[in-house]
Amino acid sequence: MVRSIGADQVIDYTREDFTRSGLTFDLIVDTVGNAPFSRSGSALKPGGRLLMLVGGLSDLLGVPWTNLRSGKTIVAGPAAERVEYVQQLADLAAAGNFLPVIDRCYSFEQIVDAHRYVDQGRKRGNVCISVGRLDPPPASF
Repeated sequence: MVRSIGADQVIDYTREDFTRSGLTFDLIVDTVGNAPFSRSGSALKPGGRLLMLVGGLSDLLGVPWTNLRSGKTIVAGPAAERVEYVQQLADLAAAGNFLPVIDRCYSFEQIVDAHRYVDQGRKRGNVCISVGRLDPPPASF
């Protein structure tokens, strides 16, 4: 699946631990919280970045200190959403240059099931929650 969306190299985490491969990377994206800096820092090149999409409180609290002492950068915490960022993603998707991967969709009423599924740590792509559709505005609107 990852190759189909453009990856040049893929490491199957079920068969190989990237932190023990001897390879180093410019960027590591931890999407599920299993590659904190304490585990993946040695796999980053000098000046490399770890993007933590999921992390515990201790990971977040240690970011400033780790950034100062390691020569590497951890990017973590809430993202700043801006209209222009969302528009840029929409433009990329419309042009076929951004291919979101949707694993499963749940209705709002199934949100507990969706969380249970995500918490298993085995999702392949995004899990979406449908909150319903608004009725179209009246013709005179």
